[in-house]
Amino acid sequence: MSKPVYVIGHRNPDTDSICAAIGYAHLKTAMGEDVIPARAGKINAETKYVLDYFGVSAPVLVSDLYPRVKDVMKGTISIHPWNTLRELGNVMKKNKLKSMPVVNDAGTLIGMVSVGDLANRYFEEMEMQDLSSAGIDFEAVLRALGGTLICGSGLSRTVSGYVRIAAAQTSTISDLVQPGDILLVSDREDVQLACIEKNIVCLVITSNANVSVRVREAANERNVIIIQVPYDTYSCARLINQSIPVHMVMQPAVTAFKPTELLTEVKNIIVATNHRNYPVAENGKLIGLIDRDQLIVPQREKIILVDHNERTQAVEGIEEAQIIEIVDHHRLGGLQTGEPIFIRHEPVGSTSTIVASMHWHRAVEMPRHIAGLLLAAIISDTVLFKSPTATETDRQTAEKLAAQVGLDIAEFGMAMLKAGSAFSEMSIAEIVHNDLKEYQIGEYRVAIGQISVMDPNEILSFKSELLDYMELVRNKERYDMVGLMVTDIINEATQLIYTGPGASLLHNVGHSDEPGILYLKGVMSRKKQVVPLMVEAARR
Repeated sequence: MSKPVYVIGHRNPDTDSICAAIGYAHLKTAMGEDVIPARAGKINAETKYVLDYFGVSAPVLVSDLYPRVKDVMKGTISIHPWNTLRELGNVMKKNKLKSMPVVNDAGTLIGMVSVGDLANRYFEEMEMQDLSSAGIDFEAVLRALGGTLICGSGLSRTVSGYVRIAAAQTSTISDLVQPGDILLVSDREDVQLACIEKNIVCLVITSNANVSVRVREAANERNVIIIQVPYDTYSCARLINQSIPVHMVMQPAVTAFKPTELLTEVKNIIVATNHRNYPVAENGKLIGLIDRDQLIVPQREKIILVDHNERTQAVEGIEEAQIIEIVDHHRLGGLQTGEPIFIRHEPVGSTSTIVASMHWHRAVEMPRHIAGLLLAAIISDTVLFKSPTATETDRQTAEKLAAQVGLDIAEFGMAMLKAGSAFSEMSIAEIVHNDLKEYQIGEYRVAIGQISVMDPNEILSFKSELLDYMELVRNKERYDMVGLMVTDIINEATQLIYTGPGASLLHNVGHSDEPGILYLKGVMSRKKQVVPLMVEAARR
């Protein structure tokens, strides 16, 4: 069964990243594809306001795309310790398994049993007719033989004697058998009666031979169990040994994995142990199996990227996934794929503008909540069309969506942006990581976040704390520079707080009245007004 395709935006997602993922997943689903929206990080305040407003749940969180045990795990097939070896063999044959997990009645993993364990048992059968040490009952014998109970009771009794084969004269056999033994015999009534007189416990009548009334009466008088089987005596001798319980041959020391373990770590253990199948357990309970052959070339997650196309901005482990589409409005960031893919890339102010257009182009109806999410994303990414990234296409798309949803763009937009600028409950870390994007600019690796506010002075009062934390992030992630754009929605300007030697790229971006901060008049867009100037500086 194939897995669904994730539609996912960039790390530290903004409203456009989330809403474009939801909107594009809706489009693909309407076209009959198995697609679900996902997110690569925490929902910010503005996005939460939008999702709550339209009654939409947040997309599923995908922290990374590194393949894990759960990604290659198959269904649970197990055996109980009290099952017979014959039952074990039948299950293995039916499911084409070389090994199986053993679980107790509570589903707890207690061991593994393999074809090798069965082979070892076969070659160790020097005393194959002695079942007294196995601790089995006659229910197990009956199941292993696949026979029919002719008479007798007390099948829960433990087998205590030997298995004898009637391959001699009656007198010889009568002298050989002991009370408590099991006798394999065909249609020799004289032998059957003689051995019943010796207080054997069980008669196994082979080849479906007839059991006379006289023999049945004698057996009932002495509570002797009679089992009739279709197999010949030789086959029965082999089958009866398979009544031994699984726990006698299983390996209690189990190499098991958790569903969340990385395949890269699991492979080393598998190479060292060289089993065919491995159990997957959670809190001691068996939940599945993995096959070593599946680990050679594991199936990769299929991913559609929206609102970004740079590896450094993508969800962790993107190199382990198969990118099949990109829908974006940013600069091309050098992301490579192994095969040709579909790309929709336009110089507009929001990815959601593109997603809305694709709905209309394919005549796919948008429910109110989808239209509302796309409208909100356009308003957010263009900062109510104040950003220089805003295009006439964005405005026209927003107006068409607003008409469908029945909202006033200015009124709804200000309420939404106000909700996004309410940072009083945000920690210093949350402010810095808010919409933080990583860029490779020339030889410099930089990260720039952005937060839009009504009054920038509220955040700037924490400037020293912000710089301290930004420096911690820079050292930890080995960035050349970390920046935070505090964008004033009302006055259309930005205060850029920065730290690190990579700040040399900012000398043409704005002017500074104090260390660690630049005032950028008229700057609203990181994509169009900051990053391009840094790229130009790197070229010089």
